[in-house]
Amino acid sequence: MNSSKRKRWFGLVLVILICMVGFSTPFQHLASIPNELRLFTGQSKRLQYGVPVHAQVTVDPRMLQVNGSSTRSLSVNLNEPLSLHSQQSGETRMKVKLFGKIPFKTVKVNVVPDLKVIPGGQTIGVKVKSAGILVVGHHQVTSQNGSKQSPGELAGLRLGDLIVKINGQKVSEVRKVAELVDHAGNNRKALDIVYKRGGHLGKTVLNPSYDAEDRTWRLGLYIRDSAAGVGTLTFYAPDQGVYGALGHVITDMDTQTAIEVGDGQILQSSVTSINKSQNGEPGEKRAHFVKESKVLGNVERNTPFGIFGKMNENPTHSYNSSAMPVAFAEEVAEGPAQIYTVVNGQKVEKFDIEIAHVMKQNSPATKGMVIKITDKRLLDKTGGIVQGMSGSPIIQNGKLVGAVTHVFVNDPTSGYGCFIEWMLQDAGVLLKSTLQQGSQTAA
Repeated sequence: MNSSKRKRWFGLVLVILICMVGFSTPFQHLASIPNELRLFTGQSKRLQYGVPVHAQVTVDPRMLQVNGSSTRSLSVNLNEPLSLHSQQSGETRMKVKLFGKIPFKTVKVNVVPDLKVIPGGQTIGVKVKSAGILVVGHHQVTSQNGSKQSPGELAGLRLGDLIVKINGQKVSEVRKVAELVDHAGNNRKALDIVYKRGGHLGKTVLNPSYDAEDRTWRLGLYIRDSAAGVGTLTFYAPDQGVYGALGHVITDMDTQTAIEVGDGQILQSSVTSINKSQNGEPGEKRAHFVKESKVLGNVERNTPFGIFGKMNENPTHSYNSSAMPVAFAEEVAEGPAQIYTVVNGQKVEKFDIEIAHVMKQNSPATKGMVIKITDKRLLDKTGGIVQGMSGSPIIQNGKLVGAVTHVFVNDPTSGYGCFIEWMLQDAGVLLKSTLQQGSQTAA
């Protein structure tokens, strides 16, 4: 065999060996060492790679201890569990060298201040006023000559538009709009409208039309300034005095657009009955506000992950009034878990569920996990997930990991949950991770 053939055969064998090593289980475990780790101060974390390789790990021992050692450099066996314990908040790097010589990976370790919140589960009444007047429909106005038209539609206003100013005045109440329309109509003047659509402001001119049947001036629009309903409190953060609830955005029932909140309140509520879920037909909690004077907190934000605002004290009827640690998204695992929710009166109860699937998310997204109700008591009472249960906190291994958000219409025993991390960010309790910030900068 000549030299060139030997080289070709050697190259082929080398490629095969590399492929075999690359696809081998130990190498894949080794490659699964993350680029970034996040821990809360004082938290311990065990990493299991099961690779029969010795390595040299170098860290800043003031921030992170490896296998209980306070030394900067430590020899470890990656075939055995690697124990990490965070000492103080900050950012450091953990360098891994295979066989103590070959640089393999540098892991960024972000240690954030310890965070504990009180899990909710209480049913709450929600009242919100929009930050303007929401257009929810058009209607035809019959003029004195018998013609029909919608002045608002002619002016270019669409369903979902939020009217924020009329003739330079901020508007947030339907009553105020009626006064401005009557004044403009009686003086035969047009209205200068400023509206918001898709996050952008627009302007138009609207000429009110006199309704011959009702004998009043009309815009030819169906409008709304508020919404109300029931949901579930997810958490209360006593150190920051804020709460999170619902786990999903509040939308207008007619336009299905997110309500831009001007102000609002959450109130104590009591479940009076349950309309059970069935395949193809989600059920609901029926509840009433217990005390109109007992305001639990305000509503400052309405985001894809729920409503958030200030709360001065933990509401009564908690299942567990002690603060509980929270989990980062990557800590949530498939397996048994529990939810806290109310099915009768104001009593918060714990029910068993299964986290059937976990989505890997490095940035906020609403569908973080698929959950399945396994508790026979809850299935007998509700048939599964019902409307009004959204926001129920999800607990796993003694940590608050997420909230119930949606039900599967064709299988009400299952639904989606969101990670608690994203709710805590929207509440202003938890800062965005360095991984997210880096991703956003690169984009």
